[in-house]
Amino acid sequence: MSGFSKGVNASTATLTKLRTGKDFSPSGMCVTCLDGCPGLCEIGKSAVRGKEVLYPAPFGKTTSASQKEYPVDYSHFNIMGTAVGAHGIEADSEKAIFPAVDISTEFGSTNKIKMDVPIVVAAMGSTNVAADNWDHLAAGVAICGGGIAIGENVCGMDPNVEIKNGRVVNSPNLARRVKDFQKWYNGKGFIAVQANVEDTTLGVQEYALEKLGVDAVELKWGQGAKDIGGEVKLNTLERALQLKSRGYIVLPNPEDPKVQEAYKAGAFSEFERHSRVGMVEYESFMQRVEVLRNAGAKYVFLKTGAYRPADLARAVKYASDAKLDLLTVDGAGGGTGMSPWRMMNEWGLPTVYIQALMTQYLDRLAAKGAYVPDVAIAGGLALEDHMFKGFAISAPYVKAIGMARSALTAAMVGKTVGQAIKKGLTIAEYKKYGESMEQIFVAASELKDKLGSDFDDLPVGAIGVYSYYERLSQGLRQFMCGARKFNLGLIGRDDIVSLTKEAAEITGISYIMDADAEEVEQILG
Repeated sequence: MSGFSKGVNASTATLTKLRTGKDFSPSGMCVTCLDGCPGLCEIGKSAVRGKEVLYPAPFGKTTSASQKEYPVDYSHFNIMGTAVGAHGIEADSEKAIFPAVDISTEFGSTNKIKMDVPIVVAAMGSTNVAADNWDHLAAGVAICGGGIAIGENVCGMDPNVEIKNGRVVNSPNLARRVKDFQKWYNGKGFIAVQANVEDTTLGVQEYALEKLGVDAVELKWGQGAKDIGGEVKLNTLERALQLKSRGYIVLPNPEDPKVQEAYKAGAFSEFERHSRVGMVEYESFMQRVEVLRNAGAKYVFLKTGAYRPADLARAVKYASDAKLDLLTVDGAGGGTGMSPWRMMNEWGLPTVYIQALMTQYLDRLAAKGAYVPDVAIAGGLALEDHMFKGFAISAPYVKAIGMARSALTAAMVGKTVGQAIKKGLTIAEYKKYGESMEQIFVAASELKDKLGSDFDDLPVGAIGVYSYYERLSQGLRQFMCGARKFNLGLIGRDDIVSLTKEAAEITGISYIMDADAEEVEQILG
């Protein structure tokens, strides 16, 4: 495959480049490495800044995703339309129009969560870029009737958290995040609180259930971007000492006098805070689910990352046995606020592959008559065609599409543009549309009518999320109308085809030249 070494030793993610401008060798190094070069590439910068170059930059201001070209991805499938009939609506050209397509969804073992849009923002945790944009993102998701999960380490990272006997009793940051959603909640969708190893130890989910009015929690095994715990950077010694005292792994050790001396001398400017990896066991998992339900959890989810197939099988089996309300499976290649760059590119099961395996495993559960958990698929999905294909590849199991990086992008852009408008400094790119919020944001007038006087209190980035979701919703409806499927539950595996035999072999989705073979034979006689 051409381009297999792309970005091996240089990437815009890590602000590195090659002196020669070429990257054809397996090493990714310049064809001629010159004595006297100041070190522009990953190797060169690592010779000066060491482990700092592991991470995309600038930290706290960016999100990143893999740039690796996988042999099979969503582009290797095409959506099939038809000129015949309609499913889920009367086959009448006056009625079977795309605005009539129903993209609402519901999931859950008994009590169903209903959502107006089939999108789950699959956890935003303690990274700066998530924290700085949370109010915009949460409000946007809430007014759209979607779902969002508060990610790991929010309480542990809260400077003002109150911990008694090793348990959280008050966290202003977590409380604020919950309220940012609840204030704009329209009766559809959900907010969930996720927990990793440290969160579980601190009793974060019990606190959220008992004190914050949350009724959905998510157990976290991992994510598609990396197979280690959550990471952030700390720019003060005091902050590093604080988090070290709360049980986090902090590097270098801020309690070491020599490290303190080096920090004060300017030898380095940031500490790293790392979370621990979990140790999944069946019995302890089932016990944890029971504890959460006894603590008031109405809904219990599980999110797992792009681990090896045996771990995916465990996730499917445990979710089935525990009768969980949602299983989110996150493939490699998706986005993150902070993960080691090469890890993001080179580990795990990419989305198409993990989704294909997941479908096989769920089919086996269904064949045995076991409880089949509802699923959200995630991992680099950002547009309406991704959504359709996500539903189709694993039909009928997928009930929602997991997104994070793209929704955050919509919130950040909405915030940037909206705040500029409010300051009378309209960004040049958008001046052609006018100067006011209603002129520049295409959905602003609609939102203003919907929210009334509350519109003025809406975080401006939420308009960006609403506009983005509106685009996704109409785009998805158009694809579904073309396929003559007028609600999500009707999308089937035969609504897409594989463009390559390898894609067909991996997923079981028909190769394009074999699609409809039996029906073609009947038609032609």
